[in-house]
Amino acid sequence: MSPAGDVLGEARFPLSPPRRHGSGASEQDPQIWRAAVLAVLRLVAPHLRGPSAPRVCVDATSASLLLATPRGTPLGPALMYDDTRAGAEAAEIAALAPADSPARGAGSSLAKLLYLGRRVSDRGPRLALHQADWILGCLTGRFGISDWNNCLKLGFDPASGSWPRWMGALELKGVHLPQVQAPGTLVGVISDAVCAATGLPPGSLAVAGTTDSTAAVIAAGPLEDGDAVTCLGSTLVLKVVGASPLSAPRFGIYSHRFGDRWLIGGASNSGGAVLRRFFNDDQLRLLSAGMDPDRPSGLDYYPLTSPGERFPVNDPQLPPRLMPRPADDRAFLQGLLEGIARIEAQGYRLLMRLGAPPVRRVLTIGGGAANPTWMRIRRRLLGVEVAAAAHSEAAYGAALLALNGPL
Repeated sequence: MSPAGDVLGEARFPLSPPRRHGSGASEQDPQIWRAAVLAVLRLVAPHLRGPSAPRVCVDATSASLLLATPRGTPLGPALMYDDTRAGAEAAEIAALAPADSPARGAGSSLAKLLYLGRRVSDRGPRLALHQADWILGCLTGRFGISDWNNCLKLGFDPASGSWPRWMGALELKGVHLPQVQAPGTLVGVISDAVCAATGLPPGSLAVAGTTDSTAAVIAAGPLEDGDAVTCLGSTLVLKVVGASPLSAPRFGIYSHRFGDRWLIGGASNSGGAVLRRFFNDDQLRLLSAGMDPDRPSGLDYYPLTSPGERFPVNDPQLPPRLMPRPADDRAFLQGLLEGIARIEAQGYRLLMRLGAPPVRRVLTIGGGAANPTWMRIRRRLLGVEVAAAAHSEAAYGAALLALNGPL
């Protein structure tokens, strides 16, 4: 990105999906993240020649966590955002944490940390690292640094800027919690080894990262209270800008600090990953083009790839509802698009009922923003203005953080 905010280059590298097995398991080998990041940096490095040192910011999935040695060696696979095996650990947290703590629930980073801590055989010093934290450490050689967006579900209080006292009663012996920075804070220099492997100029810098959904909201542009942002990516993420935070873990609702404002929202397990289970990009485009988005399909789906939901229904056992399937693929796809849009509408209604500002418009980011038929379906079901954001990629928001520093 240029100093004026223009995109100088972009690249993508595919990741294999998490391994899902057993009851609520969702794991991924962190080393594939490192390989993908280095591949992307090699592709964009030729565009980063200029008088000032390039800056890199990492956005990644919220509440995806691993344990590592102080030098960053993973002590096993990472538990991904949708891993829900830490039910017993979540109950322990619930006995200590305030009712509005985002660290509550089996999907929280803190529950995953307790789960991993009891199953990793290494008893030496261990670092609790989110996906973005570990990648940042791979770039700089400094592991154990995070940001207040990623650490929200680990228990960190972004309002006070500290770890709460109640966490001291948890079984965290030998585990080092991250040093928490504001997203976009300068962390250090990217290592010589990474610069040599990618072609980045020596002296390139790294800043503290953020969650993917927060980066996507930053990419959407200047926002006012009541503006909402929906990310139609692999999952469905809703955010409403407000003056005060709102937390309701029983519904999967939490708030990220956003400068002097707050992003109030939640993340559903529904989304584009369900669509890709049945259709490829060409099929999605062709089938969508032939739909009448103003004529309901009559199908009542709750699209999920597997049992379990976080928001607006917080139920780790909630089953997908994808039947009956009509013989016509176009009708089936429309039913899926409507089902995801109904979840979106239910989510915004819940946020407003619990105290979020009334939604006045919804900006759309993520791959689904490019589907005009889906936009019309959502406009019909949401009942407010729905438009594509000027920039729909979370990476653009991360680049803005790297360029401009903390919000």
